[in-house]
Amino acid sequence: MWPSGRLHLAEADDAAAVAVVKAAWAIRDSGLDLERFPPSDTLAAIAWVAAASITRDGDWLEFADDAVGDPKWSDLATAFYVAISPFVRSGVVEVQGEDERWSYTYASGTIT
Repeated sequence: MWPSGRLHLAEADDAAAVAVVKAAWAIRDSGLDLERFPPSDTLAAIAWVAAASITRDGDWLEFADDAVGDPKWSDLATAFYVAISPFVRSGVVEVQGEDERWSYTYASGTIT
């Protein structure tokens, strides 16, 4: 999976978004060891779980693929994109898979 795009998510909301993502991951039986993530994590630091790489540019998040191996989509990736939605003001992340393409469009805290 290869995500790309840009989301407007205020830098001040990053820690709250991370907390919501981690809570969403915790309710899934994925085998992910959440203890290995320090409390000071940023969205950029945890994006690899969602097969993404994030670069922060002020209040904008730039998405790219994580460039490690052959990333696969998972419930954890979906949970990541859904969990951040209340914090995203606008933007689109497109995901290119081996056989398909889809996108997440955000506007004022909602996702489609």
